[in-house]
Amino acid sequence: DDEAAGDDEAAGDDEAAGDDSDIDGEAIYNQACTACHSTGAAGAPRRGEAGEWEDRIDQDIETLYDHAINGIGAMPPKGGQTDLSDDEVRAAVDFLVEPVK
Repeated sequence: DDEAAGDDEAAGDDEAAGDDSDIDGEAIYNQACTACHSTGAAGAPRRGEAGEWEDRIDQDIETLYDHAINGIGAMPPKGGQTDLSDDEVRAAVDFLVEPVK
């Protein structure tokens, strides 16, 4: 039974690597993104403001992830939170763009 449990755990680890559902994108957004993306500071598109996302949302999500992870314009990589993993940044992006998708 212990061996079977180990196999299940390993499968769970593989699944987690490809699934961000266990990462709280809203909490990461609140920690790392809200300062600019709730106020529009430095031209950041605000969450839920469809008009500000119009040109950006037409890009594929991978481009938005890349911009968030690596920075673009006035936005520093990972919003300046270099301790965040790429998957955590992706989860925050998903939360940020969800109202305008």
